[in-house]
Amino acid sequence: MAEGWGSTAANSALDTLVAAYPWMKLHTGAPGSAGTTNAATETTRKQVTWAASSGGSVANNAQVQWTNVAGSETYSKCSFWTASSAGTFGFSGSVTSNPVTAGDTFTIAVSGITVSVTLAS
Repeated sequence: MAEGWGSTAANSALDTLVAAYPWMKLHTGAPGSAGTTNAATETTRKQVTWAASSGGSVANNAQVQWTNVAGSETYSKCSFWTASSAGTFGFSGSVTSNPVTAGDTFTIAVSGITVSVTLAS
């Protein structure tokens, strides 16, 4: 038997988490404990909208897009915040490594961002 979250508690916690930290920032490496390390040249945070959690997982329900990105670099991590600027850091994660050139559009598809926890079985 695997240890983990109960499904109802997991879904409730995930819905609360993503509602509190809807603003996504891109990074070129691990954001660190304050969410500020390895920040991408592209400083715009984008608001992510989420579907309802199910089965201990939640995904974005609309694409997230940065147009005319500020610099040429490779995005590999992201952080989530309470506000479009300043605010409080909530959590971080990985982005499928994606090189961009200044002026490109960077898009994350619907269901391209997922946050999940381990459910008990």
